Amino acid sequence: MDYKKAGVDIEAGYKSVELMKEFVKRTNRPEVLGGIGGFSGAFSAKAFKDMEDPVILSGTDGVGTKIKLAFLLDRHDTVGIDCVAMCVNDVACAGGDPLFFLDYIACGKNVPEKIASIVKGVAEGCVQADSALLGGETAEHPGLMPEDEYDLAGFSVGVVDRKDMITGENLKDGDVLIGIASSGVHSNGFSLVRKVFEKEMTKEGLETYYEELGGTLGDTLLTPTRIYVHALKAVRESGVTIKACSHVTGGGFYENIPRMLKEGTRAVIEKNSYPVPPIFKLLQKKGDIEETMMYNTYNMGLGMVLAVDPADAEKTMDAIRSAGDACYRVGRIEAGEKGVTLC
Repeated sequence: MDYKKAGVDIEAGYKSVELMKEFVKRTNRPEVLGGIGGFSGAFSAKAFKDMEDPVILSGTDGVGTKIKLAFLLDRHDTVGIDCVAMCVNDVACAGGDPLFFLDYIACGKNVPEKIASIVKGVAEGCVQADSALLGGETAEHPGLMPEDEYDLAGFSVGVVDRKDMITGENLKDGDVLIGIASSGVHSNGFSLVRKVFEKEMTKEGLETYYEELGGTLGDTLLTPTRIYVHALKAVRESGVTIKACSHVTGGGFYENIPRMLKEGTRAVIEKNSYPVPPIFKLLQKKGDIEETMMYNTYNMGLGMVLAVDPADAEKTMDAIRSAGDACYRVGRIEAGEKGVTLC
């Protein structure tokens, strides 16, 4: 008896590391010390040594049940982008720059080519976020997980000078809300997505073309989560102070937008102020889902919402567009009970 006969292939693990090295290398920043394969990742503090009062930020998340679609389509090179996005967007909406990322892959069986494909997506997400992929772990779990399945999670570490943190403490009545477009469903609410499209949850069903989507259902649903690091950095570099910021993830508008507010302020969002992507309309119609539930589950086309002074609204939108993102003036801040009103 040996470890391989027990279900864990150490040689496959070595091969996975070799295959992913080229992808990891793309993410290197000058502060990264050493290479892949060490017991820990090392990152120099020179990235923030000149800050007055550096604050370390962190964010952790996974991809959730969206990976079930990756299994069905045998397409594994995009879910890593989702994993990175869910973490770095949280760091960015506090005003920080994501410095490095670590991933964790648990699998029923280590298939080196599949693991490398997953890490390729993680590395692409890190490149988009200007974040180093500093390390990670691939754990083989025979008997605990089916051989052809895996789970993916990770965490991001970033930094911000305390004076530049986005806290919401200076929000006031009349501030403008700017929404940055999402790329689709992102990586939340997929248990409901899979329930609504239960009959389509086959390779054939996911490869069916939908006229209203302009593509296949699978391509639309697997579209990676948008990473907003560059957009928020562009706003900061334009000289605009972002007063408050919300990353719209699980829980949609009703849960996430109040998180950026201080007591005594209320967000008012005009639903017709921006285009809702077709996938949400199809999902709502096919699943007979109440509108309130849609806005309480999904981003509905806005992945990030910022609050700025009215005088800075156009400058903010110009900066966001310069980073390659679409944005809209979607509402305002009013005095009142903390919460969000959709009208």
